Amino acid sequence: MKVLIINGSPHKQGNTFLALSEVAKTLEQNGIETEIVQIGVKPVRSCIACGQCGEKNLGRCAFDDDICNRVVEKLDSADALIVGSPVYYGQPNGAVMSLIQRMFFAASSKVQNKPAAAVCVCRRGGATAAYQTLNMAFEMLNMPVVTSQYWNIVYGMAEGEASLDQEGMQTMRTLGSNMAWLLKKIHANDNPDYPEREPFQQMNFIR
Repeated sequence: MKVLIINGSPHKQGNTFLALSEVAKTLEQNGIETEIVQIGVKPVRSCIACGQCGEKNLGRCAFDDDICNRVVEKLDSADALIVGSPVYYGQPNGAVMSLIQRMFFAASSKVQNKPAAAVCVCRRGGATAAYQTLNMAFEMLNMPVVTSQYWNIVYGMAEGEASLDQEGMQTMRTLGSNMAWLLKKIHANDNPDYPEREPFQQMNFIR
C-alpha cells in the first residue's frame, strides 16, 4: 500500500514539509509506503473550465505544461492521498488549490474510495478555514476523510519551528496511525467491499 503526499508549500524543507514528514514516518513504521511530491515554485495553471478532459475522456488535464498531470499519473499507484499546505490569508496556497481542482476534475475516477487527509500549517490563525477548504474536495469524491486527535494543524513561522509544536506533531503521528489502520482494514482482502452507490443525480437550482 502507498500514500501519495502533496507538499503544497513553495518551501521545499519548510514547516509544511516537517509536518508531512512526521505523518510519512509514522506510515512507514506501519508498513505503508509513502511518496512526498513537492509542488515547487513554478506556476500552476488554474482550471479554465474548458471541459476537454471530460469531453474527450482524457483522464488527465488538457494542459500539460506544469506539475498537474505528473501528479495525476501518481494517483494510479496510490491507495490514499494527503494534501498539505501553508495558510495564506486564511486559505490554502493558491497553487495547491489549482492543482487539486484540476486533477480531481480531470481524474476523479482515480481517487474514488481512497482515504484522504488535509494538513495545514500556519503562523497563528486561519488554519481551520484552510483545512475545511481542502477537505471539501475530498467529500465530493467519496474519499473517506481520515481524522486525528485534533484538526490536522501545525503551528510555526520560521523554518523548523513546526518541530517545536509538540501537540501538532503528535497530531501528525496520530493521523499517520489512523490512516495506516484504515488502509489495512480496507485492503484486508484482495477485493475491498466498497459501498454500492446510486447513480449520481445532478440538479441545478435554475432550470
